[in-house]
Amino acid sequence: MDEQTAEVSTAPAVRKAMIRLVPLLGLLYLLNYLDRVNVGFAALTMNADLGISSAAYGLGAGLFFVGYFFFEVPSNVILHKVGARIWIARIMVTWGIVASATAFIQGEIGFYIVRVLLGIAEAGFFPGIILYLTYWFPRKQRAKIVALFFLAVPLSSVIGSPVSSLLIKHGDGALGFDAGWRFMFFAEGVPSILLGVAVFFLLPSKPKDAKWLTPGERTALQSAIDAEDTREVGKEVSTRSALTDPRVLALSAVYFGIIFGLYVLAFFLPQVIKGFQQQFQTDYSIVEIGLITAIPYAVAAVAMVLWARHSDRTGERAGHVAIPAFVGAIAIAVALYLGSPLWVMIAVTICAVGVFTAIPVFWQLPNAFLTGVGAAAGIGLINSFGNLSGFVGPYLTGWLQGLTGSFRAGMWAVAFFMAMAGFIALSFRHKDKRAIK
Repeated sequence: MDEQTAEVSTAPAVRKAMIRLVPLLGLLYLLNYLDRVNVGFAALTMNADLGISSAAYGLGAGLFFVGYFFFEVPSNVILHKVGARIWIARIMVTWGIVASATAFIQGEIGFYIVRVLLGIAEAGFFPGIILYLTYWFPRKQRAKIVALFFLAVPLSSVIGSPVSSLLIKHGDGALGFDAGWRFMFFAEGVPSILLGVAVFFLLPSKPKDAKWLTPGERTALQSAIDAEDTREVGKEVSTRSALTDPRVLALSAVYFGIIFGLYVLAFFLPQVIKGFQQQFQTDYSIVEIGLITAIPYAVAAVAMVLWARHSDRTGERAGHVAIPAFVGAIAIAVALYLGSPLWVMIAVTICAVGVFTAIPVFWQLPNAFLTGVGAAAGIGLINSFGNLSGFVGPYLTGWLQGLTGSFRAGMWAVAFFMAMAGFIALSFRHKDKRAIK
Protein backbone atom coordinates (compact mmCIF):
# COMPACT_ATOMS: atom_id res chain seq x y z
CA MET A 1 0.00 0.00 0.00
CA ASP A 2 1.54 3.34 -1.04
CA GLU A 3 1.45 6.49 1.15
CA GLN A 4 -1.43 8.13 -0.70
CA THR A 5 -3.61 5.02 -0.55
CA ALA A 6 -2.83 4.54 3.14
CA GLU A 7 -3.71 8.18 3.85
CA VAL A 8 -7.10 7.77 2.17
CA SER A 9 -7.87 4.47 3.94
CA THR A 10 -7.06 5.87 7.38
CA ALA A 11 -8.83 9.21 6.90
CA PRO A 12 -12.12 8.19 8.63
CA ALA A 13 -10.26 6.75 11.64
CA VAL A 14 -7.97 9.79 11.93
CA ARG A 15 -10.95 12.13 11.75
CA LYS A 16 -12.78 10.22 14.48
CA ALA A 17 -9.66 10.14 16.65
CA MET A 18 -9.18 13.88 16.25
CA ILE A 19 -12.77 14.58 17.31
CA ARG A 20 -12.76 12.09 20.19
CA LEU A 21 -9.27 12.52 21.61
CA VAL A 22 -7.85 15.97 20.95
CA PRO A 23 -10.53 18.01 22.81
CA LEU A 24 -10.37 15.64 25.79
CA LEU A 25 -6.56 15.68 25.92
CA GLY A 26 -6.56 19.45 25.52
CA LEU A 27 -8.92 19.82 28.49
CA LEU A 28 -6.68 17.58 30.60
CA TYR A 29 -3.61 19.63 29.70
CA LEU A 30 -5.45 22.89 30.36
CA LEU A 31 -6.04 21.73 33.94
CA ASN A 32 -2.48 20.40 34.15
CA TYR A 33 -0.89 23.65 33.12
CA LEU A 34 -3.27 25.77 35.20
CA ASP A 35 -2.52 23.78 38.36
CA ARG A 36 1.19 24.19 37.63
CA VAL A 37 1.33 27.95 37.02
CA ASN A 38 -1.59 29.41 39.01
CA VAL A 39 1.04 30.06 41.65
CA GLY A 40 1.95 33.12 39.53
CA PHE A 41 -1.37 34.73 40.48
CA ALA A 42 -1.32 33.44 44.04
CA ALA A 43 2.04 35.21 44.47
CA LEU A 44 0.38 38.61 44.15
CA THR A 45 -1.04 38.17 47.68
CA MET A 46 0.41 34.86 48.95
CA ASN A 47 3.99 36.13 49.12
CA ALA A 48 3.03 38.97 51.47
CA ASP A 49 0.74 36.73 53.56
CA LEU A 50 3.47 34.13 54.12
CA GLY A 51 6.48 36.47 54.11
CA ILE A 52 8.00 34.91 50.98
CA SER A 53 10.71 36.97 49.20
CA SER A 54 11.08 37.17 45.41
CA ALA A 55 14.06 34.79 45.52
CA ALA A 56 12.22 32.33 47.80
CA TYR A 57 9.17 32.46 45.57
CA GLY A 58 11.30 31.83 42.49
CA LEU A 59 12.94 28.88 44.23
CA GLY A 60 9.58 27.42 45.28
CA ALA A 61 8.02 27.92 41.87
CA GLY A 62 10.99 26.20 40.26
CA LEU A 63 11.24 23.30 42.74
CA PHE A 64 8.27 21.76 40.95
CA PHE A 65 10.69 20.77 38.20
CA VAL A 66 13.14 18.97 40.50
CA GLY A 67 10.62 16.25 41.32
CA TYR A 68 9.41 16.41 37.73
CA PHE A 69 12.93 15.84 36.37
CA PHE A 70 13.74 12.67 38.30
CA PHE A 71 10.42 10.91 37.69
CA GLU A 72 9.79 11.90 34.06
CA VAL A 73 11.57 9.10 32.16
CA PRO A 74 10.39 6.27 34.46
CA SER A 75 6.83 7.58 34.26
CA ASN A 76 6.86 7.67 30.47
CA VAL A 77 8.28 4.16 30.19
CA ILE A 78 5.60 2.87 32.59
CA LEU A 79 2.93 4.55 30.45
CA HIS A 80 4.26 2.75 27.38
CA LYS A 81 4.09 -0.57 29.24
CA VAL A 82 0.77 -0.35 31.14
CA GLY A 83 -1.16 1.89 28.73
CA ALA A 84 -2.23 5.52 28.67
CA ARG A 85 -5.68 4.97 30.19
CA ILE A 86 -4.41 3.65 33.53
CA TRP A 87 -1.32 5.80 33.88
CA ILE A 88 -2.76 9.16 32.84
CA ALA A 89 -5.69 8.60 35.21
CA ARG A 90 -3.21 7.93 38.03
CA ILE A 91 -1.20 11.05 37.20
CA MET A 92 -4.26 13.29 37.18
CA VAL A 93 -5.72 12.09 40.47
CA THR A 94 -2.45 12.47 42.35
CA TRP A 95 -1.61 15.90 40.94
CA GLY A 96 -5.15 17.12 41.70
CA ILE A 97 -4.79 16.06 45.33
CA VAL A 98 -1.43 17.82 45.72
CA ALA A 99 -2.63 20.94 43.87
CA SER A 100 -5.59 21.28 46.24
CA ALA A 101 -3.35 20.63 49.25
CA THR A 102 -1.36 23.79 48.35
CA ALA A 103 -4.25 25.68 49.94
CA PHE A 104 -3.05 24.59 53.38
CA ILE A 105 0.62 25.69 53.32
CA GLN A 106 1.78 27.95 56.16
CA GLY A 107 5.22 29.17 55.07
CA GLU A 108 8.24 28.80 52.81
CA ILE A 109 8.99 25.18 53.77
CA GLY A 110 5.43 24.05 53.11
CA PHE A 111 5.51 25.91 49.79
CA TYR A 112 8.71 24.12 48.79
CA ILE A 113 7.35 20.69 49.78
CA VAL A 114 4.10 20.90 47.83
CA ARG A 115 5.89 22.20 44.75
CA VAL A 116 8.27 19.20 44.75
CA LEU A 117 5.37 16.79 45.33
CA LEU A 118 3.35 18.41 42.53
CA GLY A 119 6.28 17.86 40.15
CA ILE A 120 6.53 14.19 41.13
CA ALA A 121 2.77 13.73 40.71
CA GLU A 122 2.66 15.39 37.27
CA ALA A 123 5.80 13.73 35.90
CA GLY A 124 5.13 11.94 32.66
CA PHE A 125 1.87 13.65 31.73
CA PHE A 126 2.99 15.94 28.90
CA PRO A 127 5.60 13.63 27.31
CA GLY A 128 3.13 10.79 27.80
CA ILE A 129 0.56 12.63 25.73
CA ILE A 130 3.15 13.46 23.07
CA LEU A 131 4.00 9.74 22.91
CA TYR A 132 0.31 8.81 22.96
CA LEU A 133 -0.42 11.01 19.93
CA THR A 134 2.21 9.08 17.94
CA TYR A 135 0.07 5.95 18.43
CA TRP A 136 -2.89 7.59 16.70
CA PHE A 137 -1.86 10.13 14.06
CA PRO A 138 0.31 9.94 10.89
CA ARG A 139 3.48 12.01 10.80
CA LYS A 140 2.25 14.45 8.18
CA GLN A 141 -0.45 15.70 10.56
CA ARG A 142 1.31 15.58 13.90
CA ALA A 143 2.52 19.19 14.18
CA LYS A 144 -1.05 20.39 13.67
CA ILE A 145 -2.38 17.79 16.14
CA VAL A 146 0.21 18.73 18.77
CA ALA A 147 -0.62 22.42 18.21
CA LEU A 148 -4.32 21.76 18.74
CA PHE A 149 -3.50 19.83 21.91
CA PHE A 150 -1.04 22.51 23.05
CA LEU A 151 -3.73 25.17 22.64
CA ALA A 152 -4.53 24.19 26.21
CA VAL A 153 -1.52 26.20 27.45
CA PRO A 154 -2.46 29.62 26.02
CA LEU A 155 -6.13 28.88 26.71
CA SER A 156 -5.29 28.05 30.32
CA SER A 157 -3.98 31.62 30.55
CA VAL A 158 -6.76 33.19 28.49
CA ILE A 159 -9.36 31.42 30.62
CA GLY A 160 -7.37 30.65 33.73
CA SER A 161 -5.89 34.11 34.30
CA PRO A 162 -9.26 35.86 34.80
CA VAL A 163 -10.71 32.83 36.64
CA SER A 164 -7.75 32.57 39.00
CA SER A 165 -7.79 36.28 39.73
CA LEU A 166 -11.57 36.23 40.36
CA LEU A 167 -11.24 33.23 42.70
CA ILE A 168 -8.54 35.07 44.63
CA LYS A 169 -10.57 38.28 44.78
CA HIS A 170 -13.81 36.66 45.93
CA GLY A 171 -12.43 33.59 47.74
CA ASP A 172 -11.80 35.16 51.16
CA GLY A 173 -13.97 33.20 53.59
CA ALA A 174 -15.18 30.68 51.00
CA LEU A 175 -15.29 27.13 52.43
CA GLY A 176 -13.64 28.55 55.55
CA PHE A 177 -10.42 29.64 53.82
CA ASP A 178 -8.89 32.80 55.29
CA ALA A 179 -7.38 33.99 51.99
CA GLY A 180 -8.56 34.05 48.39
CA TRP A 181 -5.36 32.43 47.08
CA ARG A 182 -5.99 29.42 49.33
CA PHE A 183 -9.49 28.97 47.94
CA MET A 184 -8.12 29.32 44.39
CA PHE A 185 -5.63 26.48 44.86
CA PHE A 186 -8.26 24.20 46.38
CA ALA A 187 -10.95 24.94 43.77
CA GLU A 188 -8.63 24.51 40.79
CA GLY A 189 -7.28 21.16 41.98
CA VAL A 190 -10.64 19.40 42.35
CA PRO A 191 -11.54 19.19 38.60
CA SER A 192 -8.26 17.32 37.92
CA ILE A 193 -9.24 14.62 40.42
CA LEU A 194 -12.69 14.21 38.90
CA LEU A 195 -11.43 14.11 35.31
CA GLY A 196 -8.70 11.66 36.29
CA VAL A 197 -11.40 9.21 37.33
CA ALA A 198 -13.27 9.85 34.06
CA VAL A 199 -10.12 9.21 31.99
CA PHE A 200 -9.92 5.67 33.34
CA PHE A 201 -13.20 4.91 31.58
CA LEU A 202 -12.97 7.19 28.51
CA LEU A 203 -9.43 6.99 27.11
CA PRO A 204 -8.48 4.03 24.85
CA SER A 205 -4.75 3.29 25.00
CA LYS A 206 -4.32 2.42 21.29
CA PRO A 207 -6.48 2.24 18.13
CA LYS A 208 -7.16 -1.47 18.73
CA ASP A 209 -8.90 -0.52 22.01
CA ALA A 210 -11.21 2.13 20.54
CA LYS A 211 -14.79 0.89 20.49
CA TRP A 212 -15.85 3.96 18.50
CA LEU A 213 -13.76 2.76 15.52
CA THR A 214 -15.03 -0.01 13.26
CA PRO A 215 -12.88 -3.18 13.08
CA GLY A 216 -11.72 -2.12 9.62
CA GLU A 217 -10.78 1.38 10.82
CA ARG A 218 -8.82 -0.02 13.77
CA THR A 219 -6.84 -2.35 11.53
CA ALA A 220 -6.20 0.27 8.84
CA LEU A 221 -4.99 2.92 11.30
CA GLN A 222 -2.81 0.58 13.36
CA SER A 223 -1.25 -0.95 10.23
CA ALA A 224 -0.57 2.47 8.70
CA ILE A 225 1.11 3.80 11.86
CA ASP A 226 3.24 0.64 12.25
CA ALA A 227 4.29 0.70 8.59
CA GLU A 228 5.17 4.40 8.78
CA ASP A 229 7.34 3.86 11.87
CA THR A 230 9.18 1.02 10.15
CA ARG A 231 9.67 3.01 6.94
CA GLU A 232 10.70 6.34 8.52
CA VAL A 233 12.55 5.22 11.65
CA GLY A 234 13.42 1.58 11.14
CA LYS A 235 14.32 -0.65 14.05
CA GLU A 236 13.07 0.33 17.50
CA VAL A 237 15.96 1.46 19.70
CA SER A 238 16.43 0.50 23.34
CA THR A 239 15.88 2.79 26.30
CA ARG A 240 19.63 3.05 26.88
CA SER A 241 20.37 3.89 23.25
CA ALA A 242 17.71 6.60 23.23
CA LEU A 243 18.98 8.17 26.45
CA THR A 244 22.56 8.39 25.14
CA ASP A 245 21.76 9.50 21.58
CA PRO A 246 23.55 12.84 20.90
CA ARG A 247 20.49 14.05 18.99
CA VAL A 248 18.34 13.52 22.07
CA LEU A 249 20.81 15.49 24.19
CA ALA A 250 20.95 18.31 21.65
CA LEU A 251 17.16 18.50 21.49
CA SER A 252 17.09 18.60 25.29
CA ALA A 253 19.11 21.82 25.11
CA VAL A 254 16.79 23.25 22.44
CA TYR A 255 13.74 22.51 24.55
CA PHE A 256 15.44 23.96 27.65
CA GLY A 257 15.83 27.30 25.86
CA ILE A 258 12.28 27.44 24.54
CA ILE A 259 10.65 26.39 27.81
CA PHE A 260 12.80 28.87 29.74
CA GLY A 261 10.79 31.62 28.10
CA LEU A 262 7.48 29.85 28.66
CA TYR A 263 7.84 29.53 32.41
CA VAL A 264 9.32 32.93 33.08
CA LEU A 265 6.26 34.40 31.36
CA ALA A 266 3.93 32.07 33.26
CA PHE A 267 5.38 32.72 36.71
CA PHE A 268 6.36 36.39 36.46
CA LEU A 269 4.21 38.15 33.84
CA PRO A 270 1.52 39.06 36.41
CA GLN A 271 4.22 40.62 38.60
CA VAL A 272 5.75 42.45 35.61
CA ILE A 273 2.34 43.96 34.85
CA LYS A 274 1.86 44.86 38.51
CA GLY A 275 5.26 46.60 38.29
CA PHE A 276 3.84 48.97 35.65
CA GLN A 277 2.40 50.90 38.61
CA GLN A 278 5.89 52.03 39.62
CA GLN A 279 7.35 52.21 36.10
CA PHE A 280 4.47 53.94 34.31
CA GLN A 281 2.24 55.15 37.19
CA THR A 282 -0.61 52.81 36.27
CA ASP A 283 -3.08 51.29 38.72
CA TYR A 284 -4.48 47.86 37.77
CA SER A 285 -6.69 45.71 39.97
CA ILE A 286 -5.92 42.01 40.33
CA VAL A 287 -8.72 41.19 37.87
CA GLU A 288 -7.36 43.70 35.34
CA ILE A 289 -3.90 42.15 35.70
CA GLY A 290 -5.47 38.78 34.92
CA LEU A 291 -7.17 40.11 31.79
CA ILE A 292 -4.00 41.85 30.53
CA THR A 293 -1.96 38.70 31.18
CA ALA A 294 -4.33 36.74 28.94
CA ILE A 295 -3.71 38.90 25.84
CA PRO A 296 -0.30 37.50 24.74
CA TYR A 297 -1.60 33.96 25.11
CA ALA A 298 -4.70 34.62 23.03
CA VAL A 299 -2.60 35.94 20.14
CA ALA A 300 -0.09 33.10 20.52
CA ALA A 301 -2.86 30.48 20.34
CA VAL A 302 -3.89 31.58 16.85
CA ALA A 303 -0.31 31.94 15.59
CA MET A 304 0.65 28.51 16.92
CA VAL A 305 -1.96 26.60 14.93
CA LEU A 306 -1.23 28.51 11.71
CA TRP A 307 2.55 27.97 12.06
CA ALA A 308 2.14 24.26 12.76
CA ARG A 309 -0.09 23.82 9.70
CA HIS A 310 2.54 25.59 7.60
CA SER A 311 5.24 23.25 8.92
CA ASP A 312 3.10 20.19 8.12
CA ARG A 313 2.38 21.50 4.64
CA THR A 314 6.03 22.21 3.80
CA GLY A 315 7.50 19.26 5.71
CA GLU A 316 10.18 21.56 7.17
CA ARG A 317 10.75 21.35 10.94
CA ALA A 318 14.07 22.76 12.18
CA GLY A 319 13.67 26.23 10.66
CA HIS A 320 10.11 26.39 12.01
CA VAL A 321 11.61 25.98 15.47
CA ALA A 322 14.59 28.31 15.06
CA ILE A 323 12.84 31.33 13.53
CA PRO A 324 10.26 31.79 16.33
CA ALA A 325 13.00 31.28 18.94
CA PHE A 326 15.09 34.11 17.45
CA VAL A 327 12.10 36.44 17.11
CA GLY A 328 10.99 35.76 20.68
CA ALA A 329 14.51 36.35 22.02
CA ILE A 330 14.79 39.77 20.39
CA ALA A 331 11.32 40.83 21.53
CA ILE A 332 11.76 39.91 25.19
CA ALA A 333 15.24 41.48 25.36
CA VAL A 334 13.89 44.93 24.49
CA ALA A 335 10.46 44.66 26.15
CA LEU A 336 11.14 46.41 29.47
CA TYR A 337 13.13 49.24 27.82
CA LEU A 338 10.06 50.44 25.93
CA GLY A 339 8.25 53.61 26.91
CA SER A 340 4.67 52.58 27.61
CA PRO A 341 2.67 49.60 28.92
CA LEU A 342 1.24 49.12 25.42
CA TRP A 343 4.64 48.71 23.77
CA VAL A 344 5.90 46.46 26.54
CA MET A 345 2.88 44.18 26.10
CA ILE A 346 3.34 44.13 22.31
CA ALA A 347 6.94 42.93 22.79
CA VAL A 348 5.85 40.38 25.41
CA THR A 349 3.15 39.16 23.02
CA ILE A 350 5.71 38.68 20.23
CA CYS A 351 7.86 36.67 22.64
CA ALA A 352 4.85 34.54 23.60
CA VAL A 353 4.13 33.92 19.91
CA GLY A 354 7.76 32.83 19.42
CA VAL A 355 7.61 30.39 22.34
CA PHE A 356 4.28 28.85 21.46
CA THR A 357 4.80 28.52 17.72
CA ALA A 358 8.12 26.71 18.25
CA ILE A 359 6.88 24.03 20.65
CA PRO A 360 4.45 21.91 18.55
CA VAL A 361 6.88 21.77 15.62
CA PHE A 362 9.78 20.99 17.95
CA TRP A 363 8.19 17.70 18.99
CA GLN A 364 8.35 16.44 15.41
CA LEU A 365 12.16 16.40 15.59
CA PRO A 366 12.57 13.51 18.08
CA ASN A 367 9.65 11.67 16.46
CA ALA A 368 11.73 11.57 13.27
CA PHE A 369 14.20 9.06 14.71
CA LEU A 370 12.54 7.52 17.80
CA THR A 371 9.72 4.99 18.14
CA GLY A 372 8.41 2.48 20.69
CA VAL A 373 10.09 2.27 24.09
CA GLY A 374 12.98 4.34 22.72
CA ALA A 375 10.53 7.15 21.99
CA ALA A 376 9.05 6.84 25.48
CA ALA A 377 12.50 7.19 27.06
CA GLY A 378 13.87 9.81 24.64
CA ILE A 379 10.81 12.05 24.76
CA GLY A 380 10.76 11.74 28.54
CA LEU A 381 14.43 12.75 28.78
CA ILE A 382 14.02 15.71 26.44
CA ASN A 383 11.04 16.95 28.41
CA SER A 384 12.88 16.37 31.72
CA PHE A 385 15.94 18.39 30.77
CA GLY A 386 13.86 20.98 28.95
CA ASN A 387 11.69 21.52 31.97
CA LEU A 388 14.69 22.02 34.23
CA SER A 389 14.44 25.53 32.82
CA GLY A 390 11.23 25.71 34.81
CA PHE A 391 13.47 25.53 37.88
CA VAL A 392 16.35 27.65 36.59
CA GLY A 393 14.14 30.29 34.94
CA PRO A 394 11.93 31.29 37.89
CA TYR A 395 14.76 31.05 40.42
CA LEU A 396 17.21 33.04 38.28
CA THR A 397 14.57 35.64 37.38
CA GLY A 398 13.50 36.03 41.02
CA TRP A 399 17.12 36.29 42.18
CA LEU A 400 17.99 38.87 39.51
CA GLN A 401 14.87 40.87 40.33
CA GLY A 402 15.79 40.91 44.03
CA LEU A 403 19.39 41.86 43.19
CA THR A 404 18.64 44.63 40.69
CA GLY A 405 15.11 45.71 41.62
CA SER A 406 14.01 45.14 38.01
CA PHE A 407 12.89 42.30 35.76
CA ARG A 408 15.13 43.53 32.91
CA ALA A 409 18.08 41.24 33.73
CA GLY A 410 15.71 38.28 33.90
CA MET A 411 14.33 39.08 30.47
CA TRP A 412 17.87 39.17 29.05
CA ALA A 413 18.37 35.67 30.45
CA VAL A 414 15.23 34.55 28.60
CA ALA A 415 16.58 36.09 25.40
CA PHE A 416 19.92 34.30 25.75
CA PHE A 417 18.43 30.84 26.23
CA MET A 418 15.86 31.26 23.46
CA ALA A 419 18.57 32.37 21.04
CA MET A 420 20.69 29.38 22.07
CA ALA A 421 17.74 27.11 21.29
CA GLY A 422 17.39 28.66 17.85
CA PHE A 423 21.04 28.11 16.93
CA ILE A 424 21.03 24.46 18.04
CA ALA A 425 17.76 23.81 16.21
CA LEU A 426 19.33 25.13 13.01
CA SER A 427 21.98 22.40 13.21
CA PHE A 428 19.26 19.82 12.53
CA ARG A 429 18.73 21.26 9.06
CA HIS A 430 22.07 19.80 7.99
CA LYS A 431 21.17 16.25 8.96
CA ASP A 432 19.40 13.64 6.87
CA LYS A 433 16.50 15.54 5.26
CA ARG A 434 14.33 12.45 5.19
CA ALA A 435 14.87 11.83 8.91
CA ILE A 436 14.12 15.39 9.97
CA LYS A 437 10.95 15.77 7.97
